[in-house]
Amino acid sequence: MAIHSDWGDWLPRAVEDADPDGIAVWYLGCNGFVLKAEDTTVFVDPYLGTGDPPRTVRMVPVPFDPADVGEADAILATHEHTDHVHGPSQAPILESTGATFHAPDDSLAVARDDENWTDEWDVDDSQLAEVEEGDTFEVGAFTVHVEPAHDPDATHPVSYVVEYDGRTFFHGGDTKPSDEFARVGDEYDIDLGVLAFGSVGRIPDKETREPKRTRWYNDENQAVEAASDLQFERFLPSHWDMWKGLTADPTALHGHARSFDSPERLEIAEIGDRVNI
Repeated sequence: MAIHSDWGDWLPRAVEDADPDGIAVWYLGCNGFVLKAEDTTVFVDPYLGTGDPPRTVRMVPVPFDPADVGEADAILATHEHTDHVHGPSQAPILESTGATFHAPDDSLAVARDDENWTDEWDVDDSQLAEVEEGDTFEVGAFTVHVEPAHDPDATHPVSYVVEYDGRTFFHGGDTKPSDEFARVGDEYDIDLGVLAFGSVGRIPDKETREPKRTRWYNDENQAVEAASDLQFERFLPSHWDMWKGLTADPTALHGHARSFDSPERLEIAEIGDRVNI
């Protein structure tokens, strides 16, 4: 499946041209992000597909063609769902840049067995690196820690803590609140944290295609509970923009977060926005 960008190549060019003082973070819509520090570029869960209409219908633009990405050192995947591990979105980046794909075992099974990345694209198996909770590894200027996640809809989800020069970014994938998060919040000083937020809607069942009440992401209370346990300084909600029937208004989180010490403030970003740490 070829990717067609609605926006041309301005976003990958903006990432390449950036010279951040600290960590620059771009929101790609859905749960995708690009992080850059010094000359190191890391993608997290970039998804450029349109879903599976009429079951899942993409509601935001496709911000770039992966073939237009000229600089990437790594892609981090949080779990095995198609909007987090997706060959047409991610394998061309690996192909053109030589980046490494870091993911837990079930996500690598999608890449290797279900989508055959090494056969369908010019991707070497050595570019596919397995991670598990407790791992720490270096990607250029970044130090990446793999931490637990709690996503009952996934088979092996993880979260990532990415550090650079005293600055810290957290990406929870599609996690809900977890008993592990108080420990993670004590262990790291998280400047900017990402959690998936959305509404409950009627989505066609994957097998029967009959509409079914569906909750895939945190509601307001769950999102603030997790952000509070993780002690975010700034909380950036994600995923609220993506799927028809599950979209939500992230500004609603202001009222829910107001009485908690953490997060100290909300960082509302739209697709294509840059946030600095």
